[in-house]
Amino acid sequence: MTFTSAALGRIKPSATLAMTSRVLDLKAQGVDVIGLGAGEPDFDTPDFVKQAAIDAINAGKTKYTNVDGTAELKAAISAKFRRDNGLDYAANQISVNVGGKHTLFNALVATIDPGDEVIVPAPYWVSYPDIVNFAGGTPVFVKAGAERNYKISPAQLEAAITPRTKWLILNSPSNPTGAAYARAELEAIAEVLRRHPHVWVMADDMYEHIVYDDFRFTTIAEVAPDLYERTLTVNGCSKAYSMTGWRIGFAGGPVWLIKAMAKLQSQSTSNPCSIAQAAATAALNGPQDFLAERNAAFQRRRDLVVSMLNQVNGITCPRPEGAFYVYPDVSGLIGKTTPGGLRIENDEMLVGYLLDEAKVAAVHGGAFGLEPAFRVSYATSEELLTQACERIQTACAALR
Repeated sequence: MTFTSAALGRIKPSATLAMTSRVLDLKAQGVDVIGLGAGEPDFDTPDFVKQAAIDAINAGKTKYTNVDGTAELKAAISAKFRRDNGLDYAANQISVNVGGKHTLFNALVATIDPGDEVIVPAPYWVSYPDIVNFAGGTPVFVKAGAERNYKISPAQLEAAITPRTKWLILNSPSNPTGAAYARAELEAIAEVLRRHPHVWVMADDMYEHIVYDDFRFTTIAEVAPDLYERTLTVNGCSKAYSMTGWRIGFAGGPVWLIKAMAKLQSQSTSNPCSIAQAAATAALNGPQDFLAERNAAFQRRRDLVVSMLNQVNGITCPRPEGAFYVYPDVSGLIGKTTPGGLRIENDEMLVGYLLDEAKVAAVHGGAFGLEPAFRVSYATSEELLTQACERIQTACAALR
């Protein structure tokens, strides 16, 4: 007899959080491990955002708020969508949640019935299929490897759509690859979606502000205004504003969907933290100039990591357009043998070898639905990244 539910049995723990926990345990034991698994910026939350939280506490803004966000934060989100994306969302079209993961969870659980399908491009963020499974739906994976820069084609999307398809999840820039869809690529995706009006689009734009070189971010409802009514545009404060622990995610979408998400939230978390909402309001309304400075630092780190990993025989590391991850293909290392005589059968074993021998922590590609590969987060100092890549180079050179 088991006391856990069937729904709980359909999901597994987050591989990224598991690796982060393992790194913290090793560091607590005094092990000199370099963690490249965590998906959060190493920059601190901006001072003006922290001050807004302090001011909110001193002003007594410590009570319940509207279940899906304060009027002030919704106004700031509405202004953000208009300023950054050319999208108009009224207050009753905006949902504020306890982080971006909560936004996705609410939307999928509120809309999916058993038998419904959700198209999930792979590699994917680890939580997408598990949330779909929890809701009783079926994730349909569309794989795009390094040869396609980890982006699905319109033909692949067309082939994956069935009468049971309810959602397409489109994450750009991507976690785990950093790949981002250019405007023309989104227009081609939109052309397919126009032929299938029963398919909704979940645009996960969490890394919107972290893009490099001359890449210009666009979101699908901006590119294809005719899809506005069947798009949920998801974003948050975690990545751009270094507010991962504050737990504020948000979305703009049709009134009925936002209302359904609020209904679910009213019986789960209720409102997000009132203080975090005040901080998020300041983040969205305040100066944005620091974003460019941080992006310049991220770009230097990207270039460093891509260059050093591509010096390893057996590793091919594409140069991503955004986010703060690289997703190197490690096909050339599978089948090799460690100095201790262990044959590397898959990317999970390779990541284990790197952790044991090089004391570098990454997350294996199997967790993201496309292998053999691993995800490296370069959201740490150039000094540590250099050390980590040198350790990876040495460990991989020892394979035979």
